[in-house]
Amino acid sequence: MKRQNHLKMDHQPSLNIIIFGLLSFISGATSAGDRIAGRDFATRSEVIAPQAMAATSHPLATQIALDVMKQGGTAMDAAIAANAALGLMEPTGNGIGGDLFAIVWDPKTKKLVGYNGSGRSPKNLSLQWFIDKGYKDIPSHGPLPVTVPGAVDAWFAMHQRFGKLPMKKNLAPAIAYARNGHPVAETIAYYWNLSVPRLSKFPGFSEQMTINGKAPKKGQLWRNPNLANTLEKISREGRDGFYKGLTAKTIADYIQAQGGFLSVEDLAGHQGEWVQPISTNYRGVDVWELPPNSQGLAALQILNILEAYDFSKIY
Repeated sequence: MKRQNHLKMDHQPSLNIIIFGLLSFISGATSAGDRIAGRDFATRSEVIAPQAMAATSHPLATQIALDVMKQGGTAMDAAIAANAALGLMEPTGNGIGGDLFAIVWDPKTKKLVGYNGSGRSPKNLSLQWFIDKGYKDIPSHGPLPVTVPGAVDAWFAMHQRFGKLPMKKNLAPAIAYARNGHPVAETIAYYWNLSVPRLSKFPGFSEQMTINGKAPKKGQLWRNPNLANTLEKISREGRDGFYKGLTAKTIADYIQAQGGFLSVEDLAGHQGEWVQPISTNYRGVDVWELPPNSQGLAALQILNILEAYDFSKIY
């Protein structure tokens, strides 16, 4: 005990220096992501642009959107081009096999308009079928939850109203990246890897969405020539290049071969719809959402409930 006390007293200054250094390092580490000026806990500085701006979940898609607008395209042209690219670059959450919802500012009417690009369930699939087969809910994976993909229809509907550049030009960047490849982002690689064991049981998945049976790693170049072919067909033939003909038959045949119900008639008959956005005022700010079948109404209801509470007194 005496030796320990002696060492502690003799080395106290050095320990103070070490502890101070550690505290300084920890303090610097915890605030390293914060900005020197502006709001606290803001890890990124604001983006300020006088003419145009784009924001997506992938830097390459954002760059594509900016390039489209620099070429004279509208914000809608940029959005379509970026969305097409995300179907390649972020297949874990996007793609031409999915739906599309949009709220758009109409510069002519000075009002917001909405587009519901969600697809219907197959006409030949009914609630009674699920009941008869003993299902308590609709499966989250496989052919049974597949509805008509509405994204491509939405592209052309919104482009007709708000676009300026030819669709061939809007889809060209995604086609080029699909053919030549792009480096897979870290987060996408992580979720992609999680999806492979779950989806590899479906025919064609490994051949189409893996590299030798494995998900692409961070930074690895990913090419999807079949997607490039499909996008080129769409750019040449319009929406009918997806909802009719060989592409529609290929989709329907595959789904039905796996036990699903989607048909060529379902695809050919699809049509999205323009809708009127709904809103509520939350503490002096108008918040807009799309009406059902989106979940926007629930978000507005939540805001209406929260407005009754004084958050300055909640800790």
